Amino acid sequence: MDSIEEKRVFGDREGALTAYVASAIGVVRVRVAGATVGEFGLCERCTARGVAATRSSVAVATDEDVREFALEDETDDTADEAPVDAGDETFTETGFGPAVAVGYNDGDLLAAGQDGRVARRAVGTDEWTTLVDDLGAAVRAIDGDLVGTEDGVYRVHDDGLDHAGLTDVRDISAAGVPLAATADGLYKLGNGWMEVLEGDFETVAADPRSEPGRLLRAHAVSESGLYECAADDEWQALENSSDPGERVVDFGYGDAVYAVTADGTFLSASDGDWRTRTLGVTDVAGLAIPAAEVTDTDADETD
Repeated sequence: MDSIEEKRVFGDREGALTAYVASAIGVVRVRVAGATVGEFGLCERCTARGVAATRSSVAVATDEDVREFALEDETDDTADEAPVDAGDETFTETGFGPAVAVGYNDGDLLAAGQDGRVARRAVGTDEWTTLVDDLGAAVRAIDGDLVGTEDGVYRVHDDGLDHAGLTDVRDISAAGVPLAATADGLYKLGNGWMEVLEGDFETVAADPRSEPGRLLRAHAVSESGLYECAADDEWQALENSSDPGERVVDFGYGDAVYAVTADGTFLSASDGDWRTRTLGVTDVAGLAIPAAEVTDTDADETD
C-alpha cells in the first residue's frame, strides 16, 4: 500500500494540475496530468472539514480556524491557463475560528462555523463580516453564493442570507446550473427547484468552467450509485468500469475527471475507466482544484 510519505517521480508536464484533498489528518497535495496521478504528500497538518480553491488561492476549514494560502500566478490575467503551483504551501490563519465549511463567491471567501455563524471575507481584505450569527441549521456545503444546510438551501446576498428552498441538503454545486443533493432527490435550479433524479443523494459537483445555464460536466452520488451528466444535460447511471465502486465524497475537473473517496482513494478518469491511488488518509471531506486550463477538446465539446 502506498504511504502518505511516498514521493512519486512526476516531471513537469503540459496540463499538469494540483489537487488538494481535505482529510482528518490534513491537506494532501496531489499532482495530476490528465488521468495520470504523480507525486502526492501532506502539505498541511490539521483536521480538515472542507476545502475550496480559486485560480489564486486555496482555503481549508479546520477545527481551529479557516486557513488560506495564495497561489503564485505568473500567467497573464486574461489567459485561460492554470496557475503556477508554488509547491511549498504556507497556510495562514484568517481569524474566523473553527469552521465546518468554506467556499468562494466571486473571489470572496465564505465560511461557516459549528455554531451556525456564516461570514464573508471580501477579496483584498483581512476582515470577516458576519452575515448571520446563528443560521439555526447545520451547514453542510458552500459553493458560489449557495449555502447547503439541513434546513435547505440559502443564498448569500450583500447583507445576509435568504432561504431559497428545499430541505435536508447534503451538498450543492453553483457552476452552470445550480444543483442540490438532498435526502429525497437531486435537484436543479430553473423556474424554482426541479427534481432531476429520485433517491437519497449525498454528493454533487459540476465542472466550474460550465457556462451559466449549461452544464459542461457534472456528477452526483446517491445510495444506489454514481451518476454523470454530459453537455446534453442528460443524466445517466455509470456502471461497471465507469463506476469507481467506492463512496465518492467529491469531484474535481481538468482534462480528466477526478474524485476522492471517504477512505482516501484518489481516482481519475479520462476514458471511462477509473485509475486509483491510495493516499494513506482517512475521513476525507473534500477535493479542490484551482482553475484549470481549458483544452481544445473541452472547447469542441461545448460547441
